[in-house]
Amino acid sequence: MQVLVTGATGLVGNNVVRELIARKHSVRVLLRHNSSARPLQDLSVEKSIGDICDLNSLRNACHEVDAVVHAAGYITLGWTELEKSRAINVDGSRNVAVAARECNARMIHVSSVDALGAGTRDVSANEVDQFGAKIPCAYVVTKREAEEAMLDECQRGSDIVIVNPGFMLGPWDWKPSSGRMLLNVAHGFIPLAPSGGFNVCDVRDVATGIVNTIELGKTRERYILGGHNITYFDAWCLFAAVTQSKKPWGKFGIGMGSLLGTWGDLCSKISGREPAVNSASIKMARLFHYYSSDKAQTELGYTYRPLEESVRDAWHWFKNQGNFTQPIGVFSTRDSQPV
Repeated sequence: MQVLVTGATGLVGNNVVRELIARKHSVRVLLRHNSSARPLQDLSVEKSIGDICDLNSLRNACHEVDAVVHAAGYITLGWTELEKSRAINVDGSRNVAVAARECNARMIHVSSVDALGAGTRDVSANEVDQFGAKIPCAYVVTKREAEEAMLDECQRGSDIVIVNPGFMLGPWDWKPSSGRMLLNVAHGFIPLAPSGGFNVCDVRDVATGIVNTIELGKTRERYILGGHNITYFDAWCLFAAVTQSKKPWGKFGIGMGSLLGTWGDLCSKISGREPAVNSASIKMARLFHYYSSDKAQTELGYTYRPLEESVRDAWHWFKNQGNFTQPIGVFSTRDSQPV
């Protein structure tokens, strides 16, 4: 197949590109003019310059492709930047869908479990059964709106399948994205972990699941590509063990979390730039983002590896790059998962 990948320099997209190449497919990538060349160095890909917010550039990139894996997106877990998130996550995704439909290509829309409701401490959510409301921050809102836009495009004749990955770790995390949490635990002691939990998976397993979806996924269907349900505290203890750093002492309660969230919101008002720790990300971190991948396992042949293997491989990759030696900091203004 000839497959176009958006977001090819990001964690998911870069691993999808490598999985496609390993399976002998032809790969074209959509790159902005200022995209870093390093993530695609020595990879046999065709490059098309454009932007998901530019429909004409997408039409050029989609010419004669059989499938499009849309992995580009904007992540910010906070109250600000809703319009920017909407322009990229919703309007950009709709542009990809239009361009894919015009060239009769199947589209795999990479969403997130954050577009779904949360599970509970004892019961995992799935594609249908969801038990808790997510916090309506910019990322959650726009990821849900993007899925609604994709279903609407299906009504217009598009062939779209939605995948919902969990929290991903693994190699080729160039920016870094989810791996920031691992790096912060490794390089900067954080004494207290959030009280909730999340679903952690290996990005290589997700990439395999996405490529399987091109042939096996059903139009208009949604598939959770997850892994292990684990509390933040237990995950951070594992991160500390693998990286030989200090593990957290315990979990922070509602009072401490509210204080941190309020402080982050105040910093946002003063500086005009919202830090990664704010009241939205703190509230998200109290939830149990627990999910089941049974549907993907049954219909896509999806599997996921042991969590410790994913953590070790991610850590070894970061160390081998040689430029991820400092903590990013929980009050960083860079886009981040909740830390």
